[in-house]
Amino acid sequence: MSVQKKPLAQNHHEHICLPWLWPVCAMQMAQSDPSCTMGKHLLNNGILDPLNFLKFTKEAYKIDHELTPIWATENTIKLDLKTMRLRHFSTKDAKGIPVIIDAPYAGHSSTIADYSADQSLVRTLKKNGVGNIYVTDWKSATDDMKHFTIDTYLHDLDQAIDAVGGKAHLIGLCQGGWLSAACAARFPGKVCTLVLAGVPIDADAGDGAVKKLAHTLPMSFYHELVKAGNGRLLGKVMLASWKGMNPTDQYFKKYIDLFTHIEDKDYLKRTEEFSRWYETPLDLPGTYYLQAVEWIFKENRLAKGKFVALEKTISLKNITIPVYLLGGDADDITPSVQVFNAEFYLGTPKIDIVKKEVQGGHIGLFMGRKTLQDTWPEISKWILSHNEDV
Repeated sequence: MSVQKKPLAQNHHEHICLPWLWPVCAMQMAQSDPSCTMGKHLLNNGILDPLNFLKFTKEAYKIDHELTPIWATENTIKLDLKTMRLRHFSTKDAKGIPVIIDAPYAGHSSTIADYSADQSLVRTLKKNGVGNIYVTDWKSATDDMKHFTIDTYLHDLDQAIDAVGGKAHLIGLCQGGWLSAACAARFPGKVCTLVLAGVPIDADAGDGAVKKLAHTLPMSFYHELVKAGNGRLLGKVMLASWKGMNPTDQYFKKYIDLFTHIEDKDYLKRTEEFSRWYETPLDLPGTYYLQAVEWIFKENRLAKGKFVALEKTISLKNITIPVYLLGGDADDITPSVQVFNAEFYLGTPKIDIVKKEVQGGHIGLFMGRKTLQDTWPEISKWILSHNEDV
């Protein structure tokens, strides 16, 4: 009795979810199915060369599993705490009031502030005269950190300011921004100026994706995520969620583009740089994460003056220092209105508040080439202009 095999045109669909098999499937389809125009195109242009297939397989595995975040600029560790390492990116004799870049603590490495040699906020600030720069390098939460709270991180940010002399300019990026604002409100004498880039100060404003999730899903859902991580929000869970927001790009187009550019060294370099940051997520303490979801995104306590920081209810009206607000016109994570509405809650005089909206999305605010080239030099000069006021 003979066994009838499935036609190849049907069989290949069973393996389409495995990126490693795509080149083989495309080659088989090109050879056996006259209607497969994509496979014919790849075959006729030499892209389906067996050597390219081997390069693709190796590179795909590398970008998904082998790369780790790196800092593009030489630095030293000024302070090593349980929550973070405070990295110093200047020489020991650097002058001027220190600038602390408070990187996001939301599941990805702080290296976003020093992403690559030609896309580095740190290098941009240095190039434009800011000589004394620090970055909060937040650590992935271990099991013994699972009960750390927002207060834990606020306390350590305050410790970082003390470690650099007791006064600093703060640059808050994304989730690092609301922590920086809380610090400025809780310890107003320690922060000289405040830059908030892509920061959800008024989390109820606009119509962004994070706001929708926060107001649609009950707290029980977030508690279950933490429970599944035995008290932590695991980075791999967050990564899967982020990818699930754009599944076609993350599970199909990403590998198709990689395969078709496998001989392009510049493309591979850019892909590896991004994967070092994106594919290596951090774990978050469950308590900290649940507080952030509830206090910041569900209840908007910071804007409403109901945020308790280190046993004291704080008001953004306590912030009277110069403030620079930076938003992106295509930011669907933190719509610019969530940043700019800060002007209605701060105690800073309107004349000392700068609002700037730039083209682009969320992470482009911190590492996009155009924003680094056109906007951050202006912010650097703005920070330096206020050194004389202190």
